[in-house]
Amino acid sequence: MNAYGKQQIRFSPVLSLWISLALTLLLSHMLYARQPAKTVTGQVQDATGKPLELATVRLQRAADSTLVKGAITDAAGKYLIEQVADGTYRVVVTQVGYRRAVSAVFTLTAGEGGAVPVLVMAEDTRMLTEVKVAAKKPFIEQLPDKTVINVENSITSAGGTALEVLEKSPGVVYDSQNDQLKLKGRDGVLVMIDGKPTYLSAADVMNLLRNTPANSVQSIELITKPSAKYDAAGNSGIINIRLKRNNTTNGTNGSLLLGAGYGRFGKGSAGLTLNHRNGPWSLFGNYNYDYRKTYSSVDALREFGTGDHRQTVRNLGYRPGQSNNQTVKAGIDFSPSKQTTLGLMLNGQFNANRAQIDNQNLVYNNAMVQQSLVTLVNASTRKMGRMAVNANVRHSFDQPDREGGPRELTFDADYSQVAISPTDNMTTRRFRTNGDETGTALLQRNIPPSEVVIRAAKLDYVHPFGKTGKLEAGWKSSYVTSDNDVLFETLTDGKWVPDAARTNHFVYDETIHAAYINGSRDWKKWGLQAGLRMEHTQSKGNSITMNKVVERTYTNLFPSLFLTRSLNENNQLRFAYSRRIDRPNYLTLNPFVYVMDPYTYNEGNPFLRPQYTNAFDVGYTYKQEASITLSYNRTSDVISQVNEQVGEVLKQTTINLSVLNNYNLSISFPLTITKWWNMRQSADVFVNQYNAVYLGKPLNNKGIAANLNMSHNLMLPHGITAEVVAFYRSPFIDGMFQGKGTGQLSVGLQKSFWEKKASLKLNVSDVLKTGQFGGYVNNPDVYIRFTSRWETRVARLTFTYNLGKRDLKGIRQRRTSLEDEQRRVN
Repeated sequence: MNAYGKQQIRFSPVLSLWISLALTLLLSHMLYARQPAKTVTGQVQDATGKPLELATVRLQRAADSTLVKGAITDAAGKYLIEQVADGTYRVVVTQVGYRRAVSAVFTLTAGEGGAVPVLVMAEDTRMLTEVKVAAKKPFIEQLPDKTVINVENSITSAGGTALEVLEKSPGVVYDSQNDQLKLKGRDGVLVMIDGKPTYLSAADVMNLLRNTPANSVQSIELITKPSAKYDAAGNSGIINIRLKRNNTTNGTNGSLLLGAGYGRFGKGSAGLTLNHRNGPWSLFGNYNYDYRKTYSSVDALREFGTGDHRQTVRNLGYRPGQSNNQTVKAGIDFSPSKQTTLGLMLNGQFNANRAQIDNQNLVYNNAMVQQSLVTLVNASTRKMGRMAVNANVRHSFDQPDREGGPRELTFDADYSQVAISPTDNMTTRRFRTNGDETGTALLQRNIPPSEVVIRAAKLDYVHPFGKTGKLEAGWKSSYVTSDNDVLFETLTDGKWVPDAARTNHFVYDETIHAAYINGSRDWKKWGLQAGLRMEHTQSKGNSITMNKVVERTYTNLFPSLFLTRSLNENNQLRFAYSRRIDRPNYLTLNPFVYVMDPYTYNEGNPFLRPQYTNAFDVGYTYKQEASITLSYNRTSDVISQVNEQVGEVLKQTTINLSVLNNYNLSISFPLTITKWWNMRQSADVFVNQYNAVYLGKPLNNKGIAANLNMSHNLMLPHGITAEVVAFYRSPFIDGMFQGKGTGQLSVGLQKSFWEKKASLKLNVSDVLKTGQFGGYVNNPDVYIRFTSRWETRVARLTFTYNLGKRDLKGIRQRRTSLEDEQRRVN
């Protein structure tokens, strides 16, 4: 029996080694299967005769246009397709910004390959009343393994925050009641920045997203079925936020950004990005500053007790606040040879928030006659500083033109430190219905500083086998220390006296060692990827004040399987399976009590267990653009927030429920209405079914819900582009909570000038002012109903000016070793 009180399988090192060797032999057999040895070669150029690099080449059967194999052109515009059987074919080439090129039909006979004449691609430009329209990435881009939100191309995102962009993303829901993100109806989202966690609690992750300017974000990746190469954390998947980072072929470039906005209060932002490349050296850096004043409000009603003892408490809360946010990113890459690159990267985020929280609690008897008024005013400040350093090495053992790509080894070492300094100064007063104050004011303060230090390292190896096979293997180790020292004091006789029941020093240590192996292979119409990841976890939660220590040690295997079947060039079927884990947030493991208002408090649970999910997908894709997916996910030991009435006070805590069954249907497709009007729609329809027992009573909530997203891109006269984005979230079920529906409509305009060196964006978010959140909890002990609002309708104006050379070439994005602890610190 383990620390959880359940039987758990332990894998010895010897058994783990045998499992890895068996999988390696199986994958190697797949990868070394014999194939015919015919080749098709050719070159792709533009209209001026310049070779086109990174063009997509498809070899199709002439009879039915079935896709046989694909390739990518190199720097010389050349491509090579090997191991092709006898038959009659044509070559089709596509590239963003160019019209499709198609070769003449040709035949391969015994012992001979095919040399295709040079294919010339014309630029794909259109004229609309003196407006030249060139291809660009859409706001929402559907790829085979993920959905990409191209933030830097979005007009309606300019001047906003990363959280506001995520609210508009397909399948993503912001749950303001629990202050967390959900993906396709499920919580347990792993949020990463540039491929690594920020190592914060769930609440602090949301604060970070709320304070990260959208102007500093390049794209957001939604990965619902990660392979074994990724950390096993993330019950519903991964949200990876890519910060802006570009560079020139040789030389210097950059951009300057200025922005202003106004809703109920004013906002302002500024940013500078600079990049330089000279031979083997590449330097990059950006800095963004964001100031915003905003507000939120809540109207909550709580009923508890029975008969003559039934009471009602209505909470009216108003919270104006302001924040100053800074983000900085800098790095350097050095390539002593074409096969080796050394890199160093620094990433920092600093937030300073101040708020005045005004809570009024109106207390009623069973006849709904007001008995008293209790007010709590909290002057709150919160500072957070996060610094992360990454050192990385990438080495290729072969030249880049090796068949199937080079064998490659990458190593990352990371160190990250997060310091959070909050302070709450609370004043509680009690009044009769006639306005007379009873007793004296209660003055309290809460000082809960925390520090998190993370050390992590990982090693990844990739070994291609021909054009159609690849074997990946790797290792990762991380060590996290979270130190939380909560001091809660009450002013008594002019002195601050510690409250022993609410003061606690909690230290949490966690070590995770992981190893994985992942193999893939393509046949004529089939594609297979299979992987296995093993993670060994040791954790220790030490409540020094309470003299309570909880230690855990467990080992888990996480298999994954992805299978695709190409029916022809345009139609593809796919199947996916994976097993994943969600470990509890560090904050929820801390058993200290956090007072929210005189009638509500939150208490941590040091005995929380991880939750495990088995996820199954079947899907269909048309032209790599439109898709439909049916999913089933079964989660055991579901981590869920619950409410318990303790006298007049509501206790909120987190526990493990038994089982959650999630059924999901996802549909996404683009639509071209005219040459100047494109749109994309997506819909997620899901059912959550909980089977659990809480406080000796069944908790079997079940409900169907839907998330709808729509984005329109319009090319208007006089060089103006427009964007319209809308979403709707229907009512839904989450544990014992039932949420209400909500939605938003946002619009934006953009105009480029000075030969496209500058642009001006104007947008208005939540035009109809429908962005609010609410819901209710109804069980035998307590009934809660609430509605919360915040500043959603904001008009913003953003000016961007491009500096230096414009022939940008993307620099490699690092996926560092910090990938599991993102939302779990504290």
